[in-house]
Amino acid sequence: MTTPADKTVLIVDDEPDIVVYLSTLLQDSGFPVMTAFDGDEALKRVKEKKPDLISLDLVMPKKSGIRFFYELRKNKDWSRIPVIIVTGHARDEKVRKEMDGLFEGKTLSGPRTYLEKPVKPADYVTLIKRELGIATEAEKSAPGPADKLAEARRLLEDADPQTLAAALELLKKKK
Repeated sequence: MTTPADKTVLIVDDEPDIVVYLSTLLQDSGFPVMTAFDGDEALKRVKEKKPDLISLDLVMPKKSGIRFFYELRKNKDWSRIPVIIVTGHARDEKVRKEMDGLFEGKTLSGPRTYLEKPVKPADYVTLIKRELGIATEAEKSAPGPADKLAEARRLLEDADPQTLAAALELLKKKK
């Protein structure tokens, strides 16, 4: 069974207080954490050690989170790293348009979700665990559809085209 200690999270945010806050939440939950304060520094961290998930702010000086995200997706080795957007600018018109592009499939594998700042501790940790396929305490005691969905996501993300086609056919037959 995968545990938080098995998965490294990269937190990218230009606000030091936010980085400390999110790092503490994850470290208290058992996750190894790397940090970066802008997109350029985040690229350096990814080159040093590929994280299992990236928690990404969008609006930062130097290289923005959106520019970092697009660079990440251009690299075959990094393109499948799950990314969770954590932003205080989700309601800003310009940022909203850029986020819509990320979520509407204009990217190969865009982020599936985002959280608005201020982030609630339980929501953040639960989301990170879900994206990494780590069961929360509630899920451990009562396994259900969420476990199966998380496992299917993990398997499909690394599947070859023939396996994806076969899985799609099986799902269509079930309808």
